[in-house]
Amino acid sequence: MSAIAARFPDGRLHLQHGPIDLIIEAFGAATEVERAYAQAIDRFGDILPTLVRELPTLRRSVGDAYPLLQGPVARRMAEAVWPHRAVYITPMAAVAGAVADEMLQALVCGRALDKAYVNDGGDIAVHLTPGHELRAGIFASALDGVARLTHDQPVRGIATSGRGGRSFSLGIADSATVLAATAAAADAAATLIANAVNLDHPAIERRPARALDPDSDLGDLPVTVAIGPLPDDAVILALDRGAAEARRLRLSGAIEGAALSLCGQWRIDSHACLEKVRSA
Repeated sequence: MSAIAARFPDGRLHLQHGPIDLIIEAFGAATEVERAYAQAIDRFGDILPTLVRELPTLRRSVGDAYPLLQGPVARRMAEAVWPHRAVYITPMAAVAGAVADEMLQALVCGRALDKAYVNDGGDIAVHLTPGHELRAGIFASALDGVARLTHDQPVRGIATSGRGGRSFSLGIADSATVLAATAAAADAAATLIANAVNLDHPAIERRPARALDPDSDLGDLPVTVAIGPLPDDAVILALDRGAAEARRLRLSGAIEGAALSLCGQWRIDSHACLEKVRSA
């Protein structure tokens, strides 16, 4: 299957190749926007084939040895997960964010754009110039909040993880949205925070990841497949554990903020970037 490029009626660029599905929007002079889109299209065709060549290494846990990877997206993935190597994590935890970062770089290179973003299934890389801002919605079951990004903030990446997304989760979070310096860094951290929203309870059903997908990078680790009704105290405990992980990552400088949800309840650990998260 070859890469596909198309335009939405509102002018946004849509790029799709296998599991990679991007929505791209750039703002600025029309000629600059069109040149930026052409650059993105030109770069996109090589992204998936290059990743596929290194999949065996990308699916291995990051341990004491830094992964030997050649492709630029693969290297971004490894860089994003390397600080978290004390726990089980593979470069695949940052794949969507790393693709978004790489495509944003291709989009803006040499172009005079006011702002731009690359959205890879909800993991978003952002470009901002002085005087411009971007607002991104935070969704669990509805529009629950807004991340307001400005040029003077260090945030250039947003990512969301949790059960029910495109990847398996070890935890039970409905969502964990993270703001960080890059989309890849946000992607890796969102995985860890979503995993930390967790507890043992008879209402939680888990199965080995390999039983659901033989190629899963999580191997035989138990991933969440269903959650029944949980008492309020269990929800609070699970969210508190996720919030503690978010705070640890923020204080270490790995992220700028996070918003996590479970069963209609929320926790926020952030500077001024996240706002208007609604109550249950």
